[in-house]
Amino acid sequence: MKSITSRDNPLYKELKLLATSSQARRKAGRTLLDGVHLCEVYLDQVGPPSLCVISESARQLVEVDALLADCGSRRVQCIMLPDALYHAVSQVENGVGVLFVVDTPTVGMPSRLDRSAVLLDNLQDPGNMGSILRSAAAAGIEQVFCSKGTVFAWSPKVLRAGMGAHFLLNIFENVDLEALLDGAGVPVLATSSHASQRIFDVDLRRPVAWLFGHEGQGVSPDLLARATHQVVIPHLGKVESLNVAASAAVCFFEQLRQKSAH
Repeated sequence: MKSITSRDNPLYKELKLLATSSQARRKAGRTLLDGVHLCEVYLDQVGPPSLCVISESARQLVEVDALLADCGSRRVQCIMLPDALYHAVSQVENGVGVLFVVDTPTVGMPSRLDRSAVLLDNLQDPGNMGSILRSAAAAGIEQVFCSKGTVFAWSPKVLRAGMGAHFLLNIFENVDLEALLDGAGVPVLATSSHASQRIFDVDLRRPVAWLFGHEGQGVSPDLLARATHQVVIPHLGKVESLNVAASAAVCFFEQLRQKSAH
């Protein structure tokens, strides 16, 4: 295992860029997976990473040792950083001290929207994005389409919130959602607090596309006009609306409930 102790090391500088700059991650086509769980899921679902990075203190941990052994058997390059240098790269407080550098996957856009999918219009919060991806994967949805203004799906914060869901999904970014909806072969459902139709009264046993928008402004009017159905999630109490990630989870699992009902 190679040890890097200088902040001026070119590889360390590259790691700092990947950790701190979304633009650098997009340009390099790489991102960081932080923590044992994400790294284990990646090895299991995808394969060997480009690079494994650990902190000096993590070398003593049993779970990290097992991960290093797995990486060694797959001939993955591993480097060790002093704790101070590692903590400047990791965004996880009180983490175990291990991360992977991985390539962000590139998948070809399907010619048509013809199966259950999630469409995200200008979603901003990494936590919401990760939570939606996690719920979608758990509900058996495989495709996620993100508009140009939506938070980068492969940022470290979204990856941590997704808990490995990314590796079970096909995620398409910088998508023209209007064009996608114009040629959609499945019904498109958008949640709205102003809608009169309850989500529980819509037939969800067939494939549908779920459309969610910005945390404050919601789905843009142009996209909302293209939705086949606008539905409301009924709730009690003096709360104006649900968080977008909570709304998405309700939608996905209502669809799963209907499909699973005998």
